[in-house]
Amino acid sequence: MAKRTASAKVPHRVRVIACGMIAREVLAVNAQLGHDHVDLKCIDADYHHHPEKIAPAVDRAIHAARADGFEHIFVGYADCGTGGALDRVCAAHGVERIAGPHCFSFYMGNAAFEAAGDEMMTTFFITDFLARHFDAFLIRPLGLDRFPELRDTYFGHYDRALYLAQTDDPALEDKARAAADRLGLRFERRLTGYGDLVGALAGL
Repeated sequence: MAKRTASAKVPHRVRVIACGMIAREVLAVNAQLGHDHVDLKCIDADYHHHPEKIAPAVDRAIHAARADGFEHIFVGYADCGTGGALDRVCAAHGVERIAGPHCFSFYMGNAAFEAAGDEMMTTFFITDFLARHFDAFLIRPLGLDRFPELRDTYFGHYDRALYLAQTDDPALEDKARAAADRLGLRFERRLTGYGDLVGALAGL
């Protein structure tokens, strides 16, 4: 088979450019939907801590996808703290993204999240990803392993940790509960599944 050149078109495939925090979930939903035409490229999950880096990284990734010959591109991010910068990148390239302000909202369902209103202002969210990578993704980057006294500075304004479970996994629930305990927060769990992510990817 001849090697595809950079200018060759791949009209029947879709490049999904997604946050590394939802990579496992994107793959799971695509498998659930029976998609075999999706090419997933992930951007560093650490950008969750640096939202100003998201829009430029997505812009570069879209340019790379075009150079790879992809006509159809979908952005696997909500706004995620970019303050509209990601929407401007998507509009400039004529691509769509997942609707919603952040992944916690689309996992819960954007309509349900919006309806909850002020209830969510003092909620710290845990997803399957964060339950798996709590120390590496939160504790160490915030320095709480070295300066545990900073816990209340970071999390004192929260009154609960809400675990939005994508999968019904007792081991992950235990990890999420331990994370809430470490932060000194009341623990709640809600099995959301993949929420609005399913509908977003179903249209690809």
